[in-house]
Amino acid sequence: MEINYVYAKKRSEFGRQCTFTDKNAEMIVEIPPDGEFLRKFAQMNPIDKGIQCSQEMSEHEANTGRYRLETRGMNHTEGGWPKDVNPQEHDQVARYRKKVEKEDIYIATVYKLGIIMEHCIKQNNALNIYENYFDDLDCCASEDSSSARTINVLKDMNEYKRSVAYISWYTEGPTKLAVAYCNTDFQSSQSLVNDSYIWDLMNPNRPELILKPVSPLVCIEYNPKDSHTLIGGGVITGQLAF
Repeated sequence: MEINYVYAKKRSEFGRQCTFTDKNAEMIVEIPPDGEFLRKFAQMNPIDKGIQCSQEMSEHEANTGRYRLETRGMNHTEGGWPKDVNPQEHDQVARYRKKVEKEDIYIATVYKLGIIMEHCIKQNNALNIYENYFDDLDCCASEDSSSARTINVLKDMNEYKRSVAYISWYTEGPTKLAVAYCNTDFQSSQSLVNDSYIWDLMNPNRPELILKPVSPLVCIEYNPKDSHTLIGGGVITGQLAF
C-alpha cells in the first residue's frame, strides 16, 4: 500500500526575487577606541620554557686522595770524550782509559760505587725467587666429581615470564632468598607487573612476601646488620628503592 501526500504552495508565497545592484560603501556603525582600555593593555613577550618527562635524579661523584706520580728514566751512553780522542778509534780509547785508570780520583770513585753495588746485590740475593714452597703437596687432581641437583622450583607468579636479575640470600642461613625479576628487553611492552618476591625454601609454591616497587628491580640486597629487613634495591630507571 502506497501512501502519498501532496502539498501545494503558491508562487506568490515564495517572496520576491532577489536582485543585486552595485552600491558605494555605507557606514552603518562607528565605535571609537576606549582610552581606558588602552592604558590597561600590556603586551606579553613570548616565553620559551623546556620540560622533560623523565624523573629527576641526583648525581654525586667521590674520589680518594690523589697522589702526584712522575716517571723518570736515565739513559747511560759512553761519551764525554775529550776533543783529541775519537771514540770510534779503539786504540785512542784504550790509551785514554789506561791514563784515567792510573789517577787517584778514579780509584776512589770506583771504590764508592763498589760499596753501593755490593749493597744492592746483597738485597737481591736475600730472597730466593726460585724457591719452591710447595714440595709436599700432591699435584694429582681430586677424584671427587662435582654434581648438582634440583631441590625446589620457584616459579614467577607473573603471566608474562621474566628473567631473574638478582638473588640475595638470607643472612642468617640458606632458608630464604630475595629474588628481583626484571624484563631487560629494550622497550618491552610486557613489563606490566613490577613485583619481586621473597621466597621461603620450605614453601616453594607461593612467595612469602611480594615486593611492589614503582619500577622493576634489577638488584636487591638483604641488610647485613638486620636480617629481617632489606637494605634496598636498584630500579631499572637508575633509582634506589629502600
